[in-house]
Amino acid sequence: MPTLEVPGATIAYEDSGPPPGRPGAPTIVFGHGLLFSGWMFHPQVAALSDRYRCVTVDWRGQGVSPATRGGDYEMDTLFGDAVALIEHLDVGPVHYVGLSMGGFVGQRIAARRGELLRSLTLLDTSADREPVGSAAKDLAMANIYRLVGTKPLQGAVLKLMFGPTFLADPANRPVTDGFLERLARCDRGGMRHAILAVATRKPVYEELTAVRVPTLVVTGADDRPTPPDKGRRIAERIAGARFEIVPHCGHSSTVEQPATITRLIAEFVASVDG
Repeated sequence: MPTLEVPGATIAYEDSGPPPGRPGAPTIVFGHGLLFSGWMFHPQVAALSDRYRCVTVDWRGQGVSPATRGGDYEMDTLFGDAVALIEHLDVGPVHYVGLSMGGFVGQRIAARRGELLRSLTLLDTSADREPVGSAAKDLAMANIYRLVGTKPLQGAVLKLMFGPTFLADPANRPVTDGFLERLARCDRGGMRHAILAVATRKPVYEELTAVRVPTLVVTGADDRPTPPDKGRRIAERIAGARFEIVPHCGHSSTVEQPATITRLIAEFVASVDG
């Protein structure tokens, strides 16, 4: 995978390049959720790369991006990483699609550097700080993970990351197994810092009135970490934003309901591009 050097970190990303015969096609940048990497958008990239240049980023300490020495994983830092990548590739303005942690980043880009975006799609995310109870559980999970790895946490993590309908279907076992295998390969210290950054993140809700780009907000009906009221709250704050709930879907909507999410993204960005 290609990488980008930013202050204090190396950021890995995948870039499909322009579609054949369409050198000027718009770019979609995908930002993944906590504990994942760019692979969670593979179904969307496969479906959309014939019309768009598709770029997926691995946030620092996750996926292929190595852990940083300084431990700076704050959402404002990831915002800087995303801006640096867009500017490095010289692909702005882009359609930005962010899930959970990626959505925390996307809201900051739209509110602070809106000229870099054509549109904003927010999947299973929140504009608020982490609830106190959830933050405490996240902190405990981060410390356990750092000491002994993923094995004692697997059941709890799967129930957070995936909805009950998805988990109940044996056909989806390869997906959850693949998720756990990738998670186990990550640097424990880096992942601990990433979890802590999410648990202690600052809210961005008050900034959302500055968002001027077309916005789509989507939440799985069975999303536990960021339930539908979180998505609705974002959509109500951003002028003209559209809000969708996906039935029988948990937090990891791009892999639980790939066809539905791909359709929603494709229709939305096409409507923006006219």
